Amino acid sequence: MSKKQTTIKNEITLSGVGLHTGNEVTMTFKPAPVNNGYSFVRVDLEGKPTIEAKAEYVTNTQRGTNLEKKGVQIQTSEHVLAAAVGLDIDNLIIEINASEPPIMDGSSKFFVEALETAGLVEQDAEIQEYVVKDIISFKDEESGSEIILMPADEYQVTTMVDFGTKILGTQNATLTKISDFKEEISAARTFSFLHEIEMLLENNLIKGGDLNNAIVYVDKELSDTTMEKLKKAFKKDNIAVKSNGILDNLNLHWANEAARHKLLDVIGDLALVGTRIKGKVIANKPGHLVNTLFAKKLAKIIKLEKRNNVPKYDLDQPPLMDIHQIMDILPHRPPFLLIDRIIELSDTHVVGMKNVTMNENFFVGHFPGAPVMPGVLQVEAMAQCGGVLVLNTVPDPENYLTYFMKMDNVKFKQKVLPGDTLTFKAELIGPIRRGICHMQSYAYANGKLVCEAELMAQISKVK
Repeated sequence: MSKKQTTIKNEITLSGVGLHTGNEVTMTFKPAPVNNGYSFVRVDLEGKPTIEAKAEYVTNTQRGTNLEKKGVQIQTSEHVLAAAVGLDIDNLIIEINASEPPIMDGSSKFFVEALETAGLVEQDAEIQEYVVKDIISFKDEESGSEIILMPADEYQVTTMVDFGTKILGTQNATLTKISDFKEEISAARTFSFLHEIEMLLENNLIKGGDLNNAIVYVDKELSDTTMEKLKKAFKKDNIAVKSNGILDNLNLHWANEAARHKLLDVIGDLALVGTRIKGKVIANKPGHLVNTLFAKKLAKIIKLEKRNNVPKYDLDQPPLMDIHQIMDILPHRPPFLLIDRIIELSDTHVVGMKNVTMNENFFVGHFPGAPVMPGVLQVEAMAQCGGVLVLNTVPDPENYLTYFMKMDNVKFKQKVLPGDTLTFKAELIGPIRRGICHMQSYAYANGKLVCEAELMAQISKVK
């Protein structure tokens, strides 16, 4: 049984301060259409520019995962994105009136609570999920950080961290199923070491920090001068070191809270891949840099695999539709009927095929000495395949005509020659509304992608 995409039912707003800027921030979660993914909208800027949560927009990982598109920035995106992934939300619009989401308590807890309050709703589209079939790995030789992704029955994450200090040492954390994120991971707060806090204060950062949104591990002697700086920065009359080596005014939720927060960061950073993941992540000494570099690598692999995902079918089996059944649906006729069979057909996709022979009408005049199928006819064939998909939604397809409305991102990859068998695959980008079909289409031959395009068509009843 296929799973449906989800978004939130209602808008919900929460406010707080940015960790590094110290500015008041208002953030609103809004429902998003199918296949939207996660996107940030800067409502404080002219034109309300949108930054999609994609690995390609990562520009800096110094103190969080920062995104930038056309000069517009979003800082420390990971805690918000982790909350969305942790609740199995596929599509979400995040409106924000600053560059940085509110830090809240340094975890994803309050974002999870807000999203649950907004309510979740299923959408009319199947989930997009990358099923891991082979081990994929990435290692940062300089830091020794490494991420491995391997096949598994569901999305799982294990983090192994070694901070090289006596006060914290080595910790591990594991999430065996994403449904446990709320209880096991979401409340894990961000943390820092005292030497890092001193550096940040000297550089006029963490203006929004206090002892309620960051665990501070004291990895060096706390001098009187440093003590006074911390009192001023955190607006406290007294600061002390607890027996477990952290500054006072909070208690750890778990002994391995640092490792759990690193796991939270991994989930938030890998949300930038842009699709659900069915596989197990093992992250050794993870950090935003290695997390996002791995996300970029994985996004490229997924994109390449999707392009080269040649539909396979059994030639010994009868087709779902033969040429006669196709002509019962489509108004096209030879020489402009350019598909021979329909192999698969669902509410959201269609797979068809065409045998390209030397007897094709177009070869007479298209490079007779070196015949090549015209690219425009490849696009037309993909469109006809998509036409079967949209006409399948009406009870009397013979009474409709299909018209091209738009084509975008058309790319021709390989030549199509006499003797080739073309396979077409068209997938809906969004639901069919008012007879308008927006689809991503691919054409394959000889195990390779030969053509791809975004196509839009509309059916119109014959008068």
